[in-house]
Amino acid sequence: MDGKKLEYKGEDALKEIEKLTTTAGEVQYGILKEILKRNAETEYLNKYMKGSIDVSQFKSCVPVITYKNIYPYIQRIANGEDSSLITGQPITEILCSSGTSAGEPKLTPSIAEDLDRRTFLYNLIMPIMNQYIPGLDDGKAMYLYFVKAELSTPCGLPFRTVLTSYYKSKHFKCRTRDPFNDFTSPDQAILCNDSNQSMYCQLLAGLVHRHQVMRLGAVFASALLRAISFLERKWAQLCNDIRTGHLDLSIIDPACRSAMMSILSSPNPDLADEIESICSRPSWKGILCHLWPRAKYIEAVVTGSMAQYIPPLEYYSAGKLPLVCTMYASSECYFGVNLKPICDPAEVAFTLLPNMGYFEFLPLGENGALAMDIDEEEAVPNDRLVDLVNVKVGCYYELVVTTFSGLYRYRIGDVLQVTGFHNQAPQFRFICRRNVVLSVDNDKTNEEDLHRSITTAKKLLEPYNALLVEYTSYADTSSVPGHYVLFWEIQMVDSATSVDAKLLQECCVTVEEELDYVYRQCRSREKTIGPLEIRVVEPGTFEALMDLFISQGGSINQYKTPRCIKSSTALKLLNSHALASFSSPRDPKWIPLNG
Repeated sequence: MDGKKLEYKGEDALKEIEKLTTTAGEVQYGILKEILKRNAETEYLNKYMKGSIDVSQFKSCVPVITYKNIYPYIQRIANGEDSSLITGQPITEILCSSGTSAGEPKLTPSIAEDLDRRTFLYNLIMPIMNQYIPGLDDGKAMYLYFVKAELSTPCGLPFRTVLTSYYKSKHFKCRTRDPFNDFTSPDQAILCNDSNQSMYCQLLAGLVHRHQVMRLGAVFASALLRAISFLERKWAQLCNDIRTGHLDLSIIDPACRSAMMSILSSPNPDLADEIESICSRPSWKGILCHLWPRAKYIEAVVTGSMAQYIPPLEYYSAGKLPLVCTMYASSECYFGVNLKPICDPAEVAFTLLPNMGYFEFLPLGENGALAMDIDEEEAVPNDRLVDLVNVKVGCYYELVVTTFSGLYRYRIGDVLQVTGFHNQAPQFRFICRRNVVLSVDNDKTNEEDLHRSITTAKKLLEPYNALLVEYTSYADTSSVPGHYVLFWEIQMVDSATSVDAKLLQECCVTVEEELDYVYRQCRSREKTIGPLEIRVVEPGTFEALMDLFISQGGSINQYKTPRCIKSSTALKLLNSHALASFSSPRDPKWIPLNG
């Protein structure tokens, strides 16, 4: 980061956070000034600034944009034109999003210095955690990380996910070894392009070191649950490897085999018996605590749509392991950290660090209502944006970023709510992605509304020992009126119980009654929306859905189940796995506002 120190440890890291947040306004001004100084002569900025580096001119002249506005420039660079179209430094790679939030992967320019910024943020995590959980240097971390086979742009730039970029960089591979970054997974397993071989080897390494593991994790909660499902299918093979000291022949990646054979240095039948005894129990409630008894917490993203995975993670940990969400980041920019990581997942708030980029905010009102009123592609007046230090507690905003790598006043699409301040730096709760919306008529249902409604409805399943494992949705407009369809994968914790049609019909009604006023008006009075439908799908359907998106270019590391399905192929897959369908038997309650 411009030659500045990247690695802070212990008290030095905490002091750096205090320094940055205490002078957040000054730091932000300096960051924008430096971006303008470096990039003033780029084709993009010169069009609006005419070579000026004046901050006030930037705010009055440079437009607020979305991806479609910057995409032509990025595409030109990917095809071989010079990086000076948008940035004064060489673009070293093109990052792609997971492609599951907006359908198609977005292309994001990245410069070498961006890796320094990401590393800086990663290096703050353990000093923060050590304030709350001591002794983490007395063992290993079982973190399940994955890469995706990278492609190249027409001009030869690497085209890969932000996490693949980081794991393949010298910042990760040549990291300083210390007790706080001692992972159970060998780098060779993390860097294996085959996700099944990588998963197998990482789980095997975690089991071999089970008595040394102090913390568990993955980038997203969904990846950790996928690992548990994988373990359910493969534990007997894994035990056999440990028992015999020989790696399963299905692992053919040479680097993986070599690294894992070093871990499986000799047969260990006693360890295999321990694991077999645990995995063969009829219930897997608390399995994470039984297999890794010294683990003190689970680290994964559990905010936004990932909140759906909190109940199953609590089930597999018997509620004994805190769910920790440490940082807020995207392919475009890494933003900030959670300074109170042992909080309830519903209370997670991220402190934006002012040196990571230049941050502005599009106001969405005190209750976030404007998030639905402002179209994503609608032009936003330049003077409407608010600086980082001037946001107001309780209000909702859409995050807008300016980066060294060539994004200027770029709308990220995340809706955030200000919960407070740490010194001058605001703290935000992640609410949702703006572009995840169900709509049939005048209704507009966002990700948070859908999640809240389903969270209420799934409580009806609990007395029957049924667990909603996963869900997605789509607006079925193939008939008139159109209606919402929810795909639910339900797991029966107790095979002696079951759920009947009446219960699932009540779930339909409960979802509808938790949706907003306009939806219920359209349903009950105007009849422009038909009864909500729940289609129950067979076990494993959402793993098949994930496999589909990965086969189409998604990343296992960044995969998030899309909460609204827009792909006809994905819809066909879901329908092919449907076991039964249930619809609301009555209209939801609706009372006119003037009634």
